[in-house]
Amino acid sequence: MSKLSIKQWAEADRPREKLVLKGVSALSDSELIAILIGSGNDRESAVELSKRILLSVENDLNRLGRVGVTDLIKQFRGIGEAKAVTVIAALELGRRRKATEAVERRKITSSRDAYDHFYPILCDLNHEETWALLTDRSNKVLNMLQVSRGGISGTVVDIRLILREALGHYASGILLGHNHPSGNSRPSPEDTKITRKLKEAAQWMDITLLDHIIVCGESYYSYADEGILG
Repeated sequence: MSKLSIKQWAEADRPREKLVLKGVSALSDSELIAILIGSGNDRESAVELSKRILLSVENDLNRLGRVGVTDLIKQFRGIGEAKAVTVIAALELGRRRKATEAVERRKITSSRDAYDHFYPILCDLNHEETWALLTDRSNKVLNMLQVSRGGISGTVVDIRLILREALGHYASGILLGHNHPSGNSRPSPEDTKITRKLKEAAQWMDITLLDHIIVCGESYYSYADEGILG
């Protein structure tokens, strides 16, 4: 039995037509990806191929955002360079949109606020990076800077760099954030050592380490919430 192409589907079921008729929120993730890739292969429709792409990352769009162009081309029949680039570019636009929204929320009132600032930058990385948020006395963000970039299992943080930037921006507070590509949000002994060293050093300059957030996909670990900074 031959494959039924999307053009043979009822008009209301075709992803493009469905978007126009019902709005973008009515489409599933696979239907949205099908619009991006345009066509499937000789065995699958664009929607079926998109479902299989999502299945390969357990239907996790964050994991899909970490997949490279070459991986998509190698793993999926019918995905060439142009289609792979289109999917990755769309996911990157989504990440940047979220980053823009985070910047607009300028005041940090909770660990969730801090996580929301760090998440767009750190969520899709396959290596560790550490960033710092500098705040004024009202906990409004003054600046956000990268303080280290490392490998899969760790990164070296220069405390002097963080404090120099904090002093330069007349900051009253610091929030540290880094990611764990491993998927385990629990802090390592080195994470805790860095946290304590930064807290102690900052105190000498009348600057408070407000929190250290470990971003791990849709979850996070907060030193402040765990009472470790008290």
